[in-house]
Amino acid sequence: MTASAGAYVPGAVSGAYPARPGNAVRAFIDGPQIMRRIGEAMDAARHSIWLTMAFFSEDFLVPDRQEPLFDVLDRAVARGVDVRLLVWRPNPEAAPAARIFPGGPEQRALLASRGSRFKIRWDRAAGVYCQHQKSWVIDAGQPTETSFVGGLNLTSVAMRFHDVYVEVRGPSATDVRHNFVERWNEASERHAPDGNWMCDATDALPYAERPAAACGPSTVQIQRMLDPRRYPPERAERSILEQYQQAIAAARETIYLQNQAIPMPEVARPLLAAVERGVEVVLLVPAIPEPYVFAARNDPREAARFWGIEALAHHDNFTLAGLAEPRDGAHHAAYVHAKMMVVDDVWATVGSCNLHPFSLAGHTEMNASVWDEALARDLRDRLFDRHLGTDTRALDGRAALRLFRDWARGNAARIERRDPGWRGRVFCLSPTAYGTAANVKPDLS
Repeated sequence: MTASAGAYVPGAVSGAYPARPGNAVRAFIDGPQIMRRIGEAMDAARHSIWLTMAFFSEDFLVPDRQEPLFDVLDRAVARGVDVRLLVWRPNPEAAPAARIFPGGPEQRALLASRGSRFKIRWDRAAGVYCQHQKSWVIDAGQPTETSFVGGLNLTSVAMRFHDVYVEVRGPSATDVRHNFVERWNEASERHAPDGNWMCDATDALPYAERPAAACGPSTVQIQRMLDPRRYPPERAERSILEQYQQAIAAARETIYLQNQAIPMPEVARPLLAAVERGVEVVLLVPAIPEPYVFAARNDPREAARFWGIEALAHHDNFTLAGLAEPRDGAHHAAYVHAKMMVVDDVWATVGSCNLHPFSLAGHTEMNASVWDEALARDLRDRLFDRHLGTDTRALDGRAALRLFRDWARGNAARIERRDPGWRGRVFCLSPTAYGTAANVKPDLS
């Protein structure tokens, strides 16, 4: 790892990929900005477009031109680009999921009616779990090779959620490519009669002989969660969880998290240790969580899920917050889908991994961790610009997080007295009420 302001944050040692210097990294916030950039990359692709897909809906449109994704991919195939999709196929025991593309008769009929010639291979996770990676590789193996890593789902609903993605060019982009090749060549359904589209089980991709050339200042490590029930023991990986624990333990001043879920004990314990040594911690989550959270709140056997935020709540330097979206002259609870963390404004991780039991126990996930003070600080500043509606660039990290805390507390009080005079879009949540019937209602005004 190159010397940098964040070099004291250790990388994961248990994963397949090392921390590689020499990358160019950019961060993108929310669906329209994320997909606008990925759309540009798809249009510019001259060799390949490879993506891993968990959730999808046919009404998903690439922004600005409002064009269906499959139209963009069909057009790329027509100009000679190798287009491949790795798509999650749920097991029968998995909970019913809306907005998926499992490759059954209905989906195959759609592809046939379109005349789509891009290649698809379906892939299962173990048991109830999900192939949850959301990565893109553009022009694999070419000088223009570019990867994207994040959490945005390819659905019209997801485009309204708050999300974060990173673009990576350089040596670590080759690791994202390696992950795709590995999964493509070993996909669970490649031998099934309906496990492929426009290819068969013999279609295999070559592995890269060497990483891409250095092209930027960022050190990046591609990290994964690979379930040993799905992959051979020597390939099982929990480097994302290891990285969260290592980075939180190394934090000196601030930790800013955004996640779709409150942290499980494996992450909550190091967070508690951080606040106890004086680190300022802000955690932004959906004000109204998924239904499984409400079910868990009413189940005494699931109390461990909430132990972390309740223990953290005893410390003034911890803030649990939600996000609002102004609409029709009122404030409404917004959904936070991002999975990211910034430590001390010098290090960041962005990816698909939630801090809930599914991602940490069985989902296949991918994150990109970045050692780059300029990137980390700029990402946190831009997020605060959006969520506070004010420029915090003149503040140090600790002062910025305290401003976030104070405004979130003020807005929570305004909700109680139905005062529309908000400052920013964030508001404090009660750790003890989170996930209960007494929790936040959709209309905050």
